[in-house]
Amino acid sequence: MLNWALTFLIVALIAGALGFGGIAGTATDIAQILFIVFLVLFVISLIFGRRPPVA
Repeated sequence: MLNWALTFLIVALIAGALGFGGIAGTATDIAQILFIVFLVLFVISLIFGRRPPVA
């Protein structure tokens, strides 16, 4: 998931440098959404990963 966020971030940076405003904005939005989803899933895995096993 983090790889997709970084990929869209790189696409956004390249598109922004080349002057493709619409594509850069869309790629930036997708990268931000994927990064937030990644962070939420990471925090959830930290919380539930530290629980002792249920006997």
